[in-house]
Amino acid sequence: MRKIKIRTKEIEVLAELNDSRTAKLIWDALPLKGITNTWGDEIYFSIPVSAEIENPKSVVEMGDLGYWPPGNAFCIFFGKTPTSTETEIRPASPVCVVGELCGNPEELKKVRAGETIILEKA
Repeated sequence: MRKIKIRTKEIEVLAELNDSRTAKLIWDALPLKGITNTWGDEIYFSIPVSAEIENPKSVVEMGDLGYWPPGNAFCIFFGKTPTSTETEIRPASPVCVVGELCGNPEELKKVRAGETIILEKA
């Protein structure tokens, strides 16, 4: 597995990228820096990676990392989004799941929109 560090001024969490083609493209592009956007309990930001949707998921698990092709965005799901149901976490549209958080997803509730976020190899 490819371990990465996700950090902002407030938090630092470890995650693992999976073996998908999209995850490899992200790994090869590290380190990456972006400005956070939030959508419910999701953080997302544009990254300089362009990939077609691979194994699209319209429902994700808490702690999943995703790649959203329409915005070339890296997504971190740590709770419900505005389109979630009582029992499901739903992205705005299907994402490619590229990995998962190793730590406590609740830590990400400290991150606010407009912060700098860095992804790097751990």
